[in-house]
Amino acid sequence: MGQVAVSPDGKRLAWVQFGKDGLEIRVATLDDLTKSERVTAAAKPDQHCREGQIVWSPDSKALAFFSDCAKPGDQADLYLSTLGGNAVRRLTELKGYVEAPAFSPDGQSVAFLYVEGATRAAGALAAMKPPSGVIGEDGVEIQRVAVARADAAKPVAPSFATPANLHVYEFDWRPDSKGLAYVAADPPGENNWWVAKLYAQELGGAPKPVLAPAEVSGALHGLQIAVPRWSPDGKAIAFIGGLMSDQGSTGGDVWIVSSDGGQPVDLTPKRPSSPAWIEWADNEHIHVSELAGGNCQLVRIGLQGDRTSPSVVTSFGSPIFSIPGSVGDGRMELSISATADHSIFIFHASTFDHATEVFEAKAGTTMAAGLEGVTQLTHLNDGVEPAWGKSVSLEWKSDEFHVQGWLMLPKGYDPAKKYPLIVEVHGGPAAAVVSHWGGSGGLSATAFSALGYFVLQPNPRGSYGQGEEFTQANRKDFGYGDLRDILAGVDTVLAKYPVDANRVGLTGWSYGGFMSMFAVTQTQRFKAAVAGAGISDWQSYYGENSIDQWMTPYFGASVYDDPAVYAKSSAINFIKQVKTPTLAVVGDRDGECPAPQSYEFWHALRDQHVPTQLVVYPNEGHGFVDPAHRRDVMYRAVEWFAQYMGAGS
Repeated sequence: MGQVAVSPDGKRLAWVQFGKDGLEIRVATLDDLTKSERVTAAAKPDQHCREGQIVWSPDSKALAFFSDCAKPGDQADLYLSTLGGNAVRRLTELKGYVEAPAFSPDGQSVAFLYVEGATRAAGALAAMKPPSGVIGEDGVEIQRVAVARADAAKPVAPSFATPANLHVYEFDWRPDSKGLAYVAADPPGENNWWVAKLYAQELGGAPKPVLAPAEVSGALHGLQIAVPRWSPDGKAIAFIGGLMSDQGSTGGDVWIVSSDGGQPVDLTPKRPSSPAWIEWADNEHIHVSELAGGNCQLVRIGLQGDRTSPSVVTSFGSPIFSIPGSVGDGRMELSISATADHSIFIFHASTFDHATEVFEAKAGTTMAAGLEGVTQLTHLNDGVEPAWGKSVSLEWKSDEFHVQGWLMLPKGYDPAKKYPLIVEVHGGPAAAVVSHWGGSGGLSATAFSALGYFVLQPNPRGSYGQGEEFTQANRKDFGYGDLRDILAGVDTVLAKYPVDANRVGLTGWSYGGFMSMFAVTQTQRFKAAVAGAGISDWQSYYGENSIDQWMTPYFGASVYDDPAVYAKSSAINFIKQVKTPTLAVVGDRDGECPAPQSYEFWHALRDQHVPTQLVVYPNEGHGFVDPAHRRDVMYRAVEWFAQYMGAGS
């Protein structure tokens, strides 16, 4: 199941689900979700379209969504379905990449992010275009906020609300529908999110800078901002600010600033959690969806006094809910749909042990921890059993830190047997493993578990879930403190479970790929490793990747100003210490972790006569999209671990 959205009046629920012909949109009354109707732009019952990204009109009478029915497989357009009358109108004539539709508060317009003439999806995860022409200048694609009229009688080209020289990442309507707040940067967009600013703009006017993190003093200086949300009275803008390694993977503190600009105020300093989504309840309260340890939870912040002054007093009630699972549209988005009065919250959630369902929570109540603390609204996956083993949340001490991670037991676990262990390190590093249904990416913990391995997925320092101090704890220290955290987690598993200490493997993607390369230069504890889209040499990486702006907040300076701090964490500088057989896999058009990084590591290991193999996948970016390639990565990883560690149980 994909996105869910409750109507503002609390009477209907819309959701996106997998049907026999792919994704489809369903709508039902909230009191009886078993009787749903499909909402589609298809002209005929047998027409197959890609449809999704749903948003309700403020009056709850219409649903806007994107569909490619007019140009199947080629282009999505914005459609409006008037409920009750079965009328579906196409509002736009588009050519490019689109996402994130949002109704204006008065219901007269729908704004969305639009890259006109796009040749690829926006963001650094997508495969980069083959380089040609003047690099960084020719063919730059800019994402802007476009606006379409909700009453359009026929499809037309939308108007642009933001200028052509700013790449917009996220936006929010001003409460009077006459302006926008948005996070944007100079192009190229995939690189400059890390130096983005907060803007406010009248429709038809010029952008007004509200906040530039690089120019403010205090804890936010030089960090990243996301999820701008205008207060109901239009006088303040709340947002999430912190150290973030990837656009779209949000965590930090909740901040607030006057809509006219000024010094931002931290509303959640030293809170041991990582907010990822916010929404105003009223002018004195903000709802926050956050990761706290291994749980996703919803809390409400109360604001007393001048909201944008350092003297503001914040208060927190008990969580409205707190569950040991993933919430929202993505593993780290933690987004929740709410009614207009914020009396009802609707979200879908899953855990390693329970498939995705839709749940309801109500404001004004304190929920118990666990899925039993909320009301389950759907039973689409009743009877679905995992093909992998059970999972447990583990906690351990490392240096001065309290570390959390997830351990997946082998399928058919027998405590009398000895098993191998695979450690899977997440990407980021500003991200976290959250209990969720199914596998992810090209390397799947659930698949390893199903094949008879214990799988440890740690959240070491640098991860979300325990506050900004923990997230920032590996700055200028990549590979050292976080490796100590990981090895302490391995020791915790060995002390509690029947794991063969001589059969421990290591894998990961992106930052996890870096850790897989770096760790085998620092320790001989891992008997085999699989590095997905890794980084072997931070110095050469700085000049090769398409997103070098993310590195300065972590390393403290550019590689040209402080090469030593980059060399300190580069696996290639310790390559003679490697004895661990290592498989490297990467996409040939990866802009985040370019293929030459994997070539360097593979070439060095081969020169040292360490068993190694490099597999480069054509037309793939940082996030693989071809199902055949994703399967192939997993097959090769399984064979690699079986060859050098022995198969699972």
